[in-house]
Amino acid sequence: MSILSLQLTLAAAAGAAQPSGMGAFLNTLFLPIALFLIFWVLVFRPQSRRAKAHKAEIMAIKKGDDIITGGGIRGRVTKVTDDEAEVEIAQGVKVRVMKSTISTVVQPKTKPAND
Repeated sequence: MSILSLQLTLAAAAGAAQPSGMGAFLNTLFLPIALFLIFWVLVFRPQSRRAKAHKAEIMAIKKGDDIITGGGIRGRVTKVTDDEAEVEIAQGVKVRVMKSTISTVVQPKTKPAND
């Protein structure tokens, strides 16, 4: 059996099995809707949960918390305002950072990577 005859046979079989009318319309919509729902459950929903948790963590920053900024600077919060936090990165060295640049609030039991 040649490739051409196989293709013609498959095309004829596919053409005969096509639903018409409302069935074709529903089959056309089913795949995109199913993919969207799967994508929603696996990607969007967990991402929005992580974003909400991160925002709550950042808004709950208080004096004395150890943080890591988006640039990798680690320090201790000495003062907090609505949009900014003052962070002591070394003894006597304080910088003001936007709360939106804080990536992590370090838990007290977390050990440094090199120790």
